[in-house]
Amino acid sequence: MPAFLVPVIAAAAALIIGGIIGFIIGGQHRKKVAEAAIGSAEKEANKILSDAIAASEAKKKEAILEAKDEIHKQRTETEKELRERRSEVQRLERRITQKEETLEKKTETLEKKEEVLEGKIKNADAKLEEVERMKNSELEMLERISGFSQEQAKSYIISKLDDKLDHEKALRIQEVEQRTKDEADNLAREIITTAIQRCAADHASEATVSVVPLPNDEMKGRIIGREGRNVRTLEMITGVSLIIDDTPEVITISSFDPVRREVARLTIEKLIQDGRIHPARIEELYEKAKKEVEQTIKQTGERALIDAGVNNVNPEIVKLLGKLRYRTSYGQNVLNHSLEVSYIAGLMASELGADIKSAKRAGLLHDIGKALDHEMEGTHVALGAEFAKRYKENDIILNAIEAHHGNVEPKSTVAILVQAADAISAARPGARREDLQNYIKRLEALEGIATSFEGVERSFAIQAGREVRIIVKPETVSDDRMVLLAKEIAEKIENTMDYPGEIKVNLIRETRALGIAK
Repeated sequence: MPAFLVPVIAAAAALIIGGIIGFIIGGQHRKKVAEAAIGSAEKEANKILSDAIAASEAKKKEAILEAKDEIHKQRTETEKELRERRSEVQRLERRITQKEETLEKKTETLEKKEEVLEGKIKNADAKLEEVERMKNSELEMLERISGFSQEQAKSYIISKLDDKLDHEKALRIQEVEQRTKDEADNLAREIITTAIQRCAADHASEATVSVVPLPNDEMKGRIIGREGRNVRTLEMITGVSLIIDDTPEVITISSFDPVRREVARLTIEKLIQDGRIHPARIEELYEKAKKEVEQTIKQTGERALIDAGVNNVNPEIVKLLGKLRYRTSYGQNVLNHSLEVSYIAGLMASELGADIKSAKRAGLLHDIGKALDHEMEGTHVALGAEFAKRYKENDIILNAIEAHHGNVEPKSTVAILVQAADAISAARPGARREDLQNYIKRLEALEGIATSFEGVERSFAIQAGREVRIIVKPETVSDDRMVLLAKEIAEKIENTMDYPGEIKVNLIRETRALGIAK
């Protein structure tokens, strides 16, 4: 080893030994300091623990004292509540005892009353027996005095009761009918008056024959032709009857079909204007007149739809409407009548808030069957409903057509309005007329219905058949029976007769007594 390293190594060793000794000394010092700190901490902990134990003992004593005070307080309250309950129970026991005593007294009183009632019941039974004996004896006496047995007396009383009930029924019927009639009349009168005021129409009765004026009697001879060949040709082609009588310068055309009659009229007028009258020319002009009438029918039907404000109608129905122009009923033009019914039904529908379009449509089409009843069998009501159904009219319109003469029950307000409008249009003064023979038959039928009832002595149809006055036998028909009889006669007239408007049934009962003083 070099000599210069010895002192260096010795110095390093000295430093290392010194560090070790310092570390050992420092560790011991730190241990002593830590032991001292631990000892003081233990002392402090023991002190805190002893303080905590002392505090907890104080708290425990305080809590025990508070608990004892609370227990004493609750015990005092419980004893007080028990005393109150005991007093309440005692009070209830006293009340119950009083009620028991009261009930016992009432029971004794009831028992006494029952005994009294039993005695009274026995007396009542005895009296009832006595009354029954007296009643039987009185009945026997009444039978001897009146000469009626009990059954006879019952029959007599029942007959009197029936008379009284008839009287009561008659009074009730009169009262209800009068009240209903007054209310219905006021409302109907207001609606109908408003509708009629808003629908003013002129009426002119139309004839069932057509008259063609001639320029001179020579023309009549030319129309007749040699040995009547022209007349025969006209009648054969047109299907009408030509009446050529002694009336100068006139030819009368008669036919049950108004369209044929119109075609024949136009044909004759064209022949007169043309001047060439022979069978071939008659056939030629007949075809022209027929086309003109068909065109007129179509235009008339279209004009009627426009006037009534109705649209979306099948062209076949339009043709039938146009044919109604040449159809009359009791002298009233059916197309004019249908238009008027359409107007009135629409106006009444507007007053009632009903379907105006349906009312006007049903009113316009209600008599459509009258354009077919010359060509097909059946009533105009059935034919019209069948035709309208074929061309897809709705159920409301079909029912209005079927019900406008009462053949079926109306199922809608529209059907009822059409019924009323039809009656109004037909019953207007001057709207319709009928020939003398039919008029007389209708009056005779009306009087016959009235006299068919028991108790009717005579009957008189007056005011053109709008009223029938009936004289009844006073000994057979009572005043009360008159009310029921009038209703029965009116119902039979409704069910068996066809007539425009309404018929008043007026019963008259008169009793006369004659005395002569001498």
